[in-house]
Amino acid sequence: MKLNRMGHTAICVQDIPKAIEFYKLLGMELVWQDQDWAYLKAGEDGLALLGPDYRGAGPHFGFVFKDRSELEAHHQRLKAAGVFVGEIHGHRDGTASFYSRDLDNNTIEFLYEP
Repeated sequence: MKLNRMGHTAICVQDIPKAIEFYKLLGMELVWQDQDWAYLKAGEDGLALLGPDYRGAGPHFGFVFKDRSELEAHHQRLKAAGVFVGEIHGHRDGTASFYSRDLDNNTIEFLYEP
């Protein structure tokens, strides 16, 4: 299975509202905001801002799938190949994903984005 596109990067920030305003000033559009994280886009590319209280994954980059069945098939393929993969889980914004790690322990998210 070939990956179609890298969809986002997630970074840690100290102040979600201030970071949102900064990235909007650069030309990004706010898509989702919660108390502990926010998501902005520049075209099809996304930037997740993780606040100090965010308890999910830390800094990471993510690949996007438009079909959940493709995400599930990719999960099974990596698992069968012996690659570490976490369980697929739903998110509060309607997406679903699983996390993995590369050979240098960098976190990778594989995300279904409806």
